[in-house]
Amino acid sequence: MTAAAMTAAARRTQSTAYDLQLLFPVLFLVGIGIVMVYSASSALALKKFGSDYYFLKKQAVFALIGICVLVAGRHVPYGLYRPLAYPILALAVVLLIAVLVSPWAVTAGGSSRWLAVGSLRFQPAEFARLALIVYLAYSLEKKAPLVKDASVGFVPHVVVMGVLALLLMKQPDFGSAVILAGLTWVMMFVGGVRLAYLLGSLALLGAAGAYFILHAEYRLRRVLSFLDPWRYSSDEGYQIVHSLMAFGTGGWWGAGIGNSYQKLFYLPEPHTDFIFSVIGEELGLAGVFGIVFLYALIVWKGIRIARNAPDLFGCYLALGLTTALGLQICINMGVTLGLLPTKGLTLPFLSYGGTSLVLNMATVGILMNIGASGKTARGLVR
Repeated sequence: MTAAAMTAAARRTQSTAYDLQLLFPVLFLVGIGIVMVYSASSALALKKFGSDYYFLKKQAVFALIGICVLVAGRHVPYGLYRPLAYPILALAVVLLIAVLVSPWAVTAGGSSRWLAVGSLRFQPAEFARLALIVYLAYSLEKKAPLVKDASVGFVPHVVVMGVLALLLMKQPDFGSAVILAGLTWVMMFVGGVRLAYLLGSLALLGAAGAYFILHAEYRLRRVLSFLDPWRYSSDEGYQIVHSLMAFGTGGWWGAGIGNSYQKLFYLPEPHTDFIFSVIGEELGLAGVFGIVFLYALIVWKGIRIARNAPDLFGCYLALGLTTALGLQICINMGVTLGLLPTKGLTLPFLSYGGTSLVLNMATVGILMNIGASGKTARGLVR
């Protein structure tokens, strides 16, 4: 075989190979998630649906769909998202509006966050996050020469984020709105927007956050319970108190899978928002460190992919996807450990939920495609 043929073969292999350093941690987390969803939800599922396997079976189906989506995302060239930035963003806005006004909206726990068609439920907030990332990546690349101009690089991006955030607040979904704001700030910072504008926006965001907290009694109670959860242990601090009790009970090695006490109708949402608490109780500090290590690998790999992307769009897209994952991970863990006020956010790859799992798997597929494109581009340069 000639040198040229060997090089071509190597490039074909590179273009179809999977990044195992990223794939293995993700699949490992998904596998752990399936086991922990069953452990955390079996008692609840048996009481509510008559089968302790109810959530397990659905999560397994979501995982299979997610793997298929990951494979598709890996092989669809990420450059195709560039011309679709505005249509994807428009679709996200339509879906968020539909949650508020359409007959397919589903209300649970005082919030309207889902659309339902038959037995299929979809959470538009997860899609809105992906849509914002694609839009910001496209816009920051397109406006790169003028990005330091406030009217070009700052205001349009804040307006788009603000529209999505306001629609989320109407649901209400304060946690997802916070992630959109943090995500936009990070991407604009990396994109070269003037630091003065970004620091000023932090002050405005702080003022806006204080306004929304002070003008919504339930949010104010959450902040007060965060500051002193034991004082409000029978109402607003109930979740935090029982989450901390779960971690405290776990010790070094945990009580063992299936042996959580707090999941037995003490800890609300043990298979979704507070699955990390059940992990802490059943797998102990060792299990918690293991989960954190796997997440750290994913975030580290995402940052490397962003740094080695072949173009600005790929760089910003990978950075946005990685930042969104990192923010969601940190906020969920912070809430369950009592470091942040309670917010309704799932833990990526571990919590029960089809929309979250499938779109997070799509995120990994897109990251793999950007990473493979970067390797191919470097090979062409050499």
